[in-house]
Amino acid sequence: MKKILVVEDEPDIRELLGSYLRNEGYDVAAAEDGVAALSCFSEGGFDLVILDIMIPKIDGYGVCEVIKKQSDVPVLMLSALGEEKDLIKGYDAMADDYMTKPFSMPVLLRKVSAILRRNDAPSEKENTASSVVCGELTLIPDRMEVLVSGKRVEVTSREFDILLTLAKHPGRIFTREMLLDMLWDYNSFVDERIVDSHIKNLRHKLGGDYIETVRGRGYRIGK
Repeated sequence: MKKILVVEDEPDIRELLGSYLRNEGYDVAAAEDGVAALSCFSEGGFDLVILDIMIPKIDGYGVCEVIKKQSDVPVLMLSALGEEKDLIKGYDAMADDYMTKPFSMPVLLRKVSAILRRNDAPSEKENTASSVVCGELTLIPDRMEVLVSGKRVEVTSREFDILLTLAKHPGRIFTREMLLDMLWDYNSFVDERIVDSHIKNLRHKLGGDYIETVRGRGYRIGK
């Protein structure tokens, strides 16, 4: 049974989410503020966090950043804030997906199922044992390691998947849509800007111009 943490300060919405998710066969825990959410999450065993942004004590952005620093558990953000800057801020906090209120419960349940299915699916890195070398970058799929000039760089599993896809095809341009299709597997529900957010994080961690933006087309490594 998959375990989901619901973080929502509005009791009616929190209870509604919990009821629907339990009816779908999920084990659900709930928290009403950011401090309680992190305390509950620290107990471990969660497969997904559904996280409202406007919660007391620590907002959803802060909670998401803490969760992502210590785990690869996917986070689905919920918010009444639907402007572009709010979406981008959510993706910069490394949220895996984002829904604006009011939302359709059937759509949310489908998102949850798709996120969990994708997280369970064996990725390409699990089926490839040899290392991939592209310039100063070395990727070791079976250990999910990234080396820059021999120095290890910590990345998330999603960042590794993106980097591996680009590095295995040097010079090839990958559009956002292509990366979503290949790595998310539920692109009809995901904003394309989540790709930009992961690329931004990778560039910061790698510390160099390894990933090139081809204006109007997409991303590539090497030429």
